[in-house]
Amino acid sequence: MKSVTRQYATAFADVAVAQGAADAVAQELDGFGALYAESAELRNFLSSPAVTREAKHRVIEKLLARVGGSKIVRNFLLVVVDHQRTHLLPEIIAAVQEEIKRREGITEAQVSSAVELSKAQKAEMEFTLERMTGKRVEAKFSLEPELLGGAVVRLGDTVYDGSLRSRLNNLRARLASE
Repeated sequence: MKSVTRQYATAFADVAVAQGAADAVAQELDGFGALYAESAELRNFLSSPAVTREAKHRVIEKLLARVGGSKIVRNFLLVVVDHQRTHLLPEIIAAVQEEIKRREGITEAQVSSAVELSKAQKAEMEFTLERMTGKRVEAKFSLEPELLGGAVVRLGDTVYDGSLRSRLNNLRARLASE
């Protein structure tokens, strides 16, 4: 199903970028995704084969009118409903967010540290990652006390492990092999 979500995300991003509204419509779509996630009734209604396409269209139109949704988001959601892919909506929305960030040259980093980093340390970490990648970096920071010290950075599929725990394990392995 990943290829299906990627196709929808790419198509939506193509339209959003072409119309110069990528960030705005991505936020609108994210807002609709939050409504969808919060309401089991809405999820059941939109995924039910017993509900007509027209009824689903009306509900989407009313919801978007209430939150001020754009025509791009409206049309996209109607296509998703028409192709009976509403059950994939959370994955599609995540893929859209990822695709738009990719096109804007933004990459996400997950930074885990043993202690809470100060604002200055976080800014320095983001600056260093931006220099390394050549892209704008949006870092998400978390605490992992079991690291003992240092940090672990995940950039896509790449992991940079500068934790004390990792260094101690490497030292242990070298000593064991001698």
